[in-house]
Amino acid sequence: MSIEAKEERHALGHRMKRKEDPRFLQGQGRYVDDIAMPGMLYAAIARSPYPHATIKSIDISEAMKVPGVKAVITGKDLEAAGLGWLPTFHGYDKQMVLAIGKVLFQYQEVAAVFAETRGAAEDGAEAVQVEYEPLPVVADPFTSKKDEVILRPDREQKTNHIYHWEVGDKDGTARALESSAKRVSQRIWFQRCHPAPLEPCGCVAHFDTMGRLQFYVTSQAPHVYRTALALVTGIPEDKIHVVSPDIGGGFGNKVPVYPGYVCAVVGALKLGRPVKWIETRTENLTSTGFARDYHMDVELGADTNGRLTALRVSTAADHGAFDAAADPTKYPAGMFGVVTGSYDIPVAHAEVDAYFTNKAPGGIAYRCSFRVTEASYAIERAMDVLADELGLDPVELRRRNFIKKEQFPYPSALGFTYDSGDYHKTLDKALEMIGYPDLLKEQAEKRARGELMGIGISTFTEVVGAGPSKHFDILGIKMFDSAEIRIHPTGAGLVRAGTKSQGQGHETTWAQIVAEELGLDPQTIMVEEGDTDTAPYGLGTYASRSTPVAGAAIAVAARRVREKARKIAAHLLEVGEGDVEWKDYKFQVKGVPAKTVTMKEVAFAAYTNPGPNEPGLEATNYYDPPNMTFPHGTYIAVVDIDRETGEVKVRRFLAVDDCGTVINPLVVEGQIHGGLTEGFAIAFMQEIQYDRDGNNLNTNFTDYLVPTSLETPHWETGNTVTPSPHHPIGAKGVGESPNVGSPAAFVNAVVDALAPLGVRHIEMPVTREKVWRAIQGGKVA
Repeated sequence: MSIEAKEERHALGHRMKRKEDPRFLQGQGRYVDDIAMPGMLYAAIARSPYPHATIKSIDISEAMKVPGVKAVITGKDLEAAGLGWLPTFHGYDKQMVLAIGKVLFQYQEVAAVFAETRGAAEDGAEAVQVEYEPLPVVADPFTSKKDEVILRPDREQKTNHIYHWEVGDKDGTARALESSAKRVSQRIWFQRCHPAPLEPCGCVAHFDTMGRLQFYVTSQAPHVYRTALALVTGIPEDKIHVVSPDIGGGFGNKVPVYPGYVCAVVGALKLGRPVKWIETRTENLTSTGFARDYHMDVELGADTNGRLTALRVSTAADHGAFDAAADPTKYPAGMFGVVTGSYDIPVAHAEVDAYFTNKAPGGIAYRCSFRVTEASYAIERAMDVLADELGLDPVELRRRNFIKKEQFPYPSALGFTYDSGDYHKTLDKALEMIGYPDLLKEQAEKRARGELMGIGISTFTEVVGAGPSKHFDILGIKMFDSAEIRIHPTGAGLVRAGTKSQGQGHETTWAQIVAEELGLDPQTIMVEEGDTDTAPYGLGTYASRSTPVAGAAIAVAARRVREKARKIAAHLLEVGEGDVEWKDYKFQVKGVPAKTVTMKEVAFAAYTNPGPNEPGLEATNYYDPPNMTFPHGTYIAVVDIDRETGEVKVRRFLAVDDCGTVINPLVVEGQIHGGLTEGFAIAFMQEIQYDRDGNNLNTNFTDYLVPTSLETPHWETGNTVTPSPHHPIGAKGVGESPNVGSPAAFVNAVVDALAPLGVRHIEMPVTREKVWRAIQGGKVA
């Protein structure tokens, strides 16, 4: 096929305008909060004002007097029914549905109220009277590790320590660091932040006339929810139907099963009426899963020429009162082992210790493939600290230590096998696009005038595509993914997948994969996902696993359809199957290019004239990837800082990504823009703060800032393409990359601007006040 023809097909993908699918509407609405059903009740949650307290009594009598209130349930009610605790997805912790005996974080769920209107339910929740006896608060992991106050007496181990995880050569790393000519260490904190999706979490639960649970929910993993609900409630899985309609953003926040979901199911079962629970923004920001809060001690060693000799990272992770992570069982600290980044480090050791604190549940992988964002930030900041120590340009230090193209597949010191990459090429393209020599010249001139200009670089490597069954599971379920493809007689088609889009453009991308493999019009390929009654079982959409795993399943299923179609094409062309080849999106007789049939013609024949072949044209595939995929990128930020106010202005930001084969450039561009905006917010404005008494100080969008178009920088983008050798179409995934790579570039740029004042490190979020204080003090902020 000609390059021009391929470009036209890509352009077609850009122009696609997916029509509203009426099957998403079917009376239940486009979003969960739009669903309306006869006799529907509303649920609201009464929450604790205390971060840590004994519950002495709960009085629901005043709540039951509120007009419209039909029922109130407490933790003791659920405990009596065997529903007091939720299993968490990683398998080594559990979470109270409603508080039993005591509360462990501010805004923890204490009672659920069901009423005729949302207002009545909220009034009823406010009327629930709880007598508390405050307990000592554990507000950080360093206090927690002392075990002076045990937060979770329900656990067999009477300690606040959740887990210890380590990987690498501990003794060899220690020896290599001791003998290194240069050695730097830095405490690097990645603050607690929140995904803050556009639509908060919510659900509608009702039991139909057949006694089957119909559950509409804002879930990134509908099939896993169905399994989890069966495990929690004891309802047989065939009696549970989960539908996840359009979701207004997920970013990891909509992976866990939350107490409100269980309460809605219990309410629907108890009252015999549909129940809707939709959380408020404050509830979303104070009680749903949080991300980061990693305190990382990083040590890097190097020789006198700047060649890395060793890396050691020791981390204390604050996971709040319950561990909300959905990390695979074998990886309690997720993919933190990618902390060696893009560099050929001979020996390394990483360890993570997680602790309970009196904060809301933590551990969510916010637009991050299981702790990769924390790992990338640690190594990219440490590289700049080392460059400062060596007196080297940070670009040159990275260039000297990159894994070379010919070293792939590359076995890292911490156990990953990187599939492919060309880091030098991506770096060189970024430097050329940004005009690096000119920026250095401009910076030197500004510094001579006392002006503060910084250039920050991040050359990150991601690890995505969680799925290889030998390593990955949730609740014991292997993290494969699935696809079912049906081609109708007219050549239109249907693809069903176990994923769940939250704005990633699956409706376009999945149709394009099928269309590319089968030579069909992508606008006639319908995409369905998010319905456990129709979609094949899959583990959902998070951690940039959709294209690396489900996209591969779709491609393989399409190729199976094509192989069946080849047999029918041979019948139509009156030749043997071995004489038919697929070329330029048609079947043709080898050596006789004029003798062809299209896939559309074959599709019609599959239902009208299949010959000796089985009728129909469809296939299903469950894809178990042999390895993860490893996208990478070079991000460069240019900032100017006002000496008088500490204001940081991001003048330019360039992101050059390599996500392997690009299916739809416009979709990729949108993913990058969105991720960069989130990375910008994390770097400069977002932190869920707690005071020493465990009070949440960021309960709304006045205190937890979300950037608007006025604050968001202009994004410049570019790309290189290094296909994954094991993926059917060479794709690697890109949704997480901009959030993984951008925070370090922003912070590196700010520190570079402040370097003439003696500043070596500054913690996120890089607020104006922090920068101003650093300017005044000329030291680490």
